[in-house]
Parts: sequence; structure tokens; C-alpha cells
Amino acid sequence: MASARPQTLLAFDYGLRHIGAAVGHQLVSSSNPAGVIRARDGVPDWPAVEKLVKEWQPDRLVVGLPLNMDGTDSPMSERARRFARQLAGRFRLPVSMVDERLTSFAAKQQRRESGQSTDFGRDTVDAEAACILLQDYFRSGASLEL
Repeated sequence: MASARPQTLLAFDYGLRHIGAAVGHQLVSSSNPAGVIRARDGVPDWPAVEKLVKEWQPDRLVVGLPLNMDGTDSPMSERARRFARQLAGRFRLPVSMVDERLTSFAAKQQRRESGQSTDFGRDTVDAEAACILLQDYFRSGASLEL
């Protein structure tokens, strides 16, 4: 029985001013920061998104779904879903959504535990948060399909 080809994934931590990006490979379940895309009131710099998609040629896109701590939708949930739908429409790739609760907190915590300064730019937090949500995707194997 032949197995499916391992996938390259590109993940996004959606925000109104910054969208963190990370790239990962399913075979080794790893992720690395891929940068930050500027956004204006939630509207991404689409040419920058397209550049990342062309560079990494992902098989799937993953978008963080910002939920409240009790699992209900947050005010940002629908905006993140709309971003995910736009990605699917523009790039004709499958998109999965992953619960992103506490990813920014976890990114800051990882820096503290490694002895690195916690006084770092928003860009670093967003890209590292995208790495964490991609790791969560790999670990759980469960996501919300768009």
C-alpha cells in the first residue's frame, strides 16, 4: 500500500496589523518562522502572502482560529475565518484552521525559558506563534476544515 506524499504546510497567525507565518514539513513535524506580513485593519499585504506561497509551494495552509478560553468564538474568530476563505480562494489550496489559544503567550514563555530576552518585537512573537500553532496541528492531527 503506497503512502501519501508528505506535505509542506504554511501556517498563519492572523492579526489586524501583523500576520505571523511559519513553514513546516509533515514528514518531520517541524516548523520554522517564515516572517511576518503586514496588515492594515486586518487586510493583509496580499503580494507578500503570494510571495511566501510561491517560495514555499505548500500543499496546505493552516490558519490559527482565535477562540475565547471557554472555546467560544472571540471577536477575531470571524475575521480569521474570512482570511482563511480568502487564502483558499486566491491560492486554490486546502486550508485548515487550528485553535490558537495562548500561542503568543507560549512564544513569550519559550523565550523566557531559553534565557532569551522577553523584550522583543511583535514580529518575533507573531512568527513564533505561527510555529506553535503549526506544531499543534502536527501533534493533534485534528483541525477544523474550511
